[in-house]
Amino acid sequence: MAETMQPEFDAYRDTYVDTVEQSISFSGLSHGFFQHSKALMIRDLLALRLPNRPSPRLLDVGCGIGALHPLLSGQFSAIHGVDVSGESIERAKQENPGNLYDAYDGERLPFADNSFDMSLSICVMHHVPVDQWEGFMAELTRVVSPGGMVCLIEHNPVNPGTRLSVARCPFDEDAVLLGTRKMRGFMRRAGLAEVATRNFVFFPSNRPGFRALERRLHWLPLGAQYAAIGRVQ
Repeated sequence: MAETMQPEFDAYRDTYVDTVEQSISFSGLSHGFFQHSKALMIRDLLALRLPNRPSPRLLDVGCGIGALHPLLSGQFSAIHGVDVSGESIERAKQENPGNLYDAYDGERLPFADNSFDMSLSICVMHHVPVDQWEGFMAELTRVVSPGGMVCLIEHNPVNPGTRLSVARCPFDEDAVLLGTRKMRGFMRRAGLAEVATRNFVFFPSNRPGFRALERRLHWLPLGAQYAAIGRVQ
C-alpha cells in the first residue's frame, strides 16, 4: 500500500485542505464543517461504546496532516497518528506538538497488540487495495485492547453528493467505495463484536437541533458519510 500511496499524498502535504475544498465547493460547505461533523460523531461513539474508559488512548491510522486532531484533543488522553506519507507526518508533528506521529509501511502497524483503547481510520480504506482490506482491518483490531473500539469513517456510496465530491477530488481517483453492508462483513471477519454502522451528515448544519435529529436518523443509509464500529473481544 505504501508504495502506491506515499508519493501521491506526499504531494498534498501543503495543499490537502485546499484540494478537498475544491472538490466539495458545489455543496457550499467547508472542509471544516465535515471535520467538525466527524469530531461530534466520535464524541457520540465514545459515550456509547467506551463510557467506562474516561481517558482513552487513540490511534489514528492514515491521519494525514492531523487536521482533525485539534478537535479531538479533549476527548483522549493521548493521540497517536500514523500515515504512509512521511511529508504529511512531518506537518502533523509541527502543527500538533502534543501528539505523537510516525510514518509506517502501510501494512503492519508499528505497535504491540492491545496498545490502544480505540483505533480510528477516516476515509482511508477506500484507498487501500481491495485485496488488502482484510489485512488492514485485522491490524486495526490487533492494536486495540479487549473491550476497546475499532472505528472506520467512510464515504457513503449511496449518497449522490458524496459520489460527486469523490469524482472531483484528484487524490480519490483510485477510490473504491464500500457500502455499510460490506464494511460490516469485513469487521465481523476480523473478529469484532457488536458491529454496527451509523450514518451522518444528513444536514448542512451541526447545530444542536440538527445533531439531535441526525442521531435519530443514524439507521437511514442516506448520509454523506458513515461510521462503522466494532468491539474488540
